[in-house]
Amino acid sequence: MKNKFTLLFVILILLTACDSATTVPLPPPPTDTATEPSSAPLTDIPLPAGYGVDGGWFQLYFTNPESPLASQNTGGIDGPLADAIDAAKLSVDVAVYSLSLNSVRDALLHAHDRGVQVRMVMESDNLDRSDPQKLIEAGIPILGDRREGLMHNKFVVIDNSEVWTGSTNFTDSGAYDDNNNMIRIRSVKLAENFTKEFEEMFIDDKFGDNTVPETPNPRVTIDGTPIDTYFSPDDGVQANFVELVENAQESIYFMAFSFTADPVGNAVRARAAEGVTVAGVMDTEQVNSNVGTEFDPFSQAGLDVYRDGNPGQMHHKVMIIDESIVIFGSYNFTNSAETRNDETLLVIYNEVIAGQFMTEFQKVYGQAQ
Repeated sequence: MKNKFTLLFVILILLTACDSATTVPLPPPPTDTATEPSSAPLTDIPLPAGYGVDGGWFQLYFTNPESPLASQNTGGIDGPLADAIDAAKLSVDVAVYSLSLNSVRDALLHAHDRGVQVRMVMESDNLDRSDPQKLIEAGIPILGDRREGLMHNKFVVIDNSEVWTGSTNFTDSGAYDDNNNMIRIRSVKLAENFTKEFEEMFIDDKFGDNTVPETPNPRVTIDGTPIDTYFSPDDGVQANFVELVENAQESIYFMAFSFTADPVGNAVRARAAEGVTVAGVMDTEQVNSNVGTEFDPFSQAGLDVYRDGNPGQMHHKVMIIDESIVIFGSYNFTNSAETRNDETLLVIYNEVIAGQFMTEFQKVYGQAQ
């Protein structure tokens, strides 16, 4: 009898072990394909001359021209970007309108020196600046667009697995004098989109309207957050932009460096006429100099749209819809951005990220005139 109980006990142990083996928790799915919204709390990223929050798969940064250190061109949002380039192991692809940030220049030089593949495309008009010339002298290949339209992108792809993009020019004024944003997103699929766009320019030598829409993953979902990627002029950005505005149900808030696109302006005013809350801030110099600025029609419609109060540039290109959708990137709200310039636009459907942009909007709106 004792032997029977011993045998039964051994069998139970084996069955339990087998059952445990089948119920070991599986690793979480890759972040690019997760479908449930992430509930991870945001943590602040301390910057002496800027603001930042860490959301796990993204880090979002804003400049702070009011910081006492801003005048010293130190402690800003360029620091985390330079650190990320310093950590690159395989490749760094840069598409940038202009470059004068020593921190980024030095990080690119260090990456090149340790054998990382570094490639760049730039707006040709800015290639003769000292920092691009130092990169060229070090053997880093840089291709200018050599055309009338602008290579106006501002993005970096690191190790084919993360993307940095936003409104920030990689210049001292862009990082320290102007109101700007920059986001870092860790996603292989998103990186694939930006690498494809980069290589259309760098390898195929196709800029502006000499391109075709070939974005591999137009929509990527990361931890439950859908992200749409658009590149102009090839993706017909404005039509999608207008559709998003037309679907606004409660509110439209925007920060626009240049706003001359009638279809977008008309859509905003139409929603305001239907009771949607509209408020915006536009760069003062652009309002005063742009032909066909939307500022005047907004004012005539009685909307809460004001000139900015920053002595530098209010350089954001941001629209927040229903405090849950954020439209932003290098894409100014202009016809040139739509038809001539190489531009980037992201649409992120995430209330937490939208809330961070709302905080920045409230700050800029509070300083507006």
